[in-house]
Amino acid sequence: MSSSLRRLTSEDVPRLRQFWNDHWSGEFIVTRGFVHQPDQVEGFVAEEADYWTGLITYKIAHDECEVISLDGLSEGEGIGTMLLRKVVEEARIRNCKRIFLITTNDNLYALGFYQRRDFEIAAVYRGAMNESRKIKPGIPEIGHNNIPLRDEIELEMLL
Repeated sequence: MSSSLRRLTSEDVPRLRQFWNDHWSGEFIVTRGFVHQPDQVEGFVAEEADYWTGLITYKIAHDECEVISLDGLSEGEGIGTMLLRKVVEEARIRNCKRIFLITTNDNLYALGFYQRRDFEIAAVYRGAMNESRKIKPGIPEIGHNNIPLRDEIELEMLL
């Protein structure tokens, strides 16, 4: 069975809040010191029956689209790529000049994933995770691959 895509709706907000709590260590996400709440984002859900197989959330402001979160719950099945393509398509329809996102220095998988999909490193915010921990103390000191979690990395795609 393959996943179908649909828009995130206001009825999904409680489930999104729980999803972020389960997958992102809290009910909100912090990027560059800004708090993103589940009821303030747009998104798309990939699902089979009532099971979420993937989720992407984003915000569009002015002529920029920021991807807030991306989760494909089964690696290697193309769910993350499908969701990302859908947001790129949405950003183009809404006349965005660029789409960007923040990941962390320890997330080698994400760095590779996005660069293979035409995103480029635009900026490195050294020490930004220390500031994020002031807002969200549950962010660990050590991240993926036993790498100290210190920096935020901005990747972008110009549209």
